[in-house]
Amino acid sequence: MRVLGIDPGSRVTGFGVLDISGQQRVYVASGCIRTPQGATLPARVASLLDGIAEVCKHYQPDVAAVELVFVNVNPQSTLMLGQARGAVLAGLVMAGLPISEYTALQVKQAVVGNGHADKTQVQHMVQRLLRLNGLPQADAADALAVALTHAQNAGSVLKQLGSGLKMRRGRLT
Repeated sequence: MRVLGIDPGSRVTGFGVLDISGQQRVYVASGCIRTPQGATLPARVASLLDGIAEVCKHYQPDVAAVELVFVNVNPQSTLMLGQARGAVLAGLVMAGLPISEYTALQVKQAVVGNGHADKTQVQHMVQRLLRLNGLPQADAADALAVALTHAQNAGSVLKQLGSGLKMRRGRLT
C-alpha cells in the first residue's frame, strides 16, 4: 500500500510518501508545496490544487492521510488554514483517494510516543523510523509522520480482522 501523508498549510503544505508492506515502512519521497508569497486566496487554492494533483499523478498513492488542524488564537489565520485544508482535501478527492484524518496529538503519540512532542522531536523520530540519511524539512517530516500514523492504524485494523473480526458495510463486527 502506498500512503500519501499531508500536513496542510496556507503557505507551505508538506507531503510524504511511504510504501507499506506488513511491518515494513519504506520512504519514497517527501517535500513541500509552496504557495506564492503575497498571493490572493484564490491563487493559493489553485496552487495547492495543482500541487496535490501533481504529487498524486507522480507517486500514485493508494490512500491519503491528512493532519486535522487545530483552532488557532487568531481567527484570520484559522480561517486561512481551514481554506487551505479544504483545497488539499478537494485535490485528494478529485484524485479519487480514500482519506483518513489524524489529529496532531494522535500523530505525535504514534511517532514519538508523546502527544506533546515538539517539531524537532518529530523530525528526529521520522528520520530514525525511516532510516533517513538526514533530517527531513519540518513540514515534510510532519507529513511523513502522518503517513506513519496511518500505517500504524491500518496495521491495527488488519490485525483485528485477522483475529476473527469481519468488515461489514465499512464497520468492524
